[in-house]
Amino acid sequence: MPVDTLPVGKYPVQVGFSASTRRFPNATDRNRVKRLTREAWRLQKQELYEQLQAQSRKLAVFLIYTDKNIQPFSTVQSKISVILRKLAATGEPPVPPPATHS
Repeated sequence: MPVDTLPVGKYPVQVGFSASTRRFPNATDRNRVKRLTREAWRLQKQELYEQLQAQSRKLAVFLIYTDKNIQPFSTVQSKISVILRKLAATGEPPVPPPATHS
């Protein structure tokens, strides 16, 4: 779906999660990985949502779990936190250099 058609009001971000069948041949393992990443996202997304709504921006994000092992929730949560910070920082306007008076 084009990003232009995303609803700006309540949900400024559409997000998807994936885990490779090659790395996790058992469906239960793939589902667990996706549940962990969705929960980590859900618990931390509010700050990003608020910032995007204030800037009238929209995002479409797809996260692919690439590790070969299922990490503990605390590790997944810290990695999602890094991703959210980077996403929030991408749309910030550049800070102008301080004016110098001669």
